[in-house]
Amino acid sequence: MARIIESQNGSRRMIKMSVDDIISVVQDYQRIVPRFSDITEARNYLSDTVVFIPEDV
Repeated sequence: MARIIESQNGSRRMIKMSVDDIISVVQDYQRIVPRFSDITEARNYLSDTVVFIPEDV
């Protein structure tokens, strides 16, 4: 499970991801974006897609 790490200075937070989290994100990417897309096409496919990563509470 992913874990959000709060920044001490209040800026951007970091997300610590497990190997399973990373594999899940890659699988979602491969499912959503056709294999032979260029970067512009990939951005277009992903712009309307929401990918969630579970967080330890």
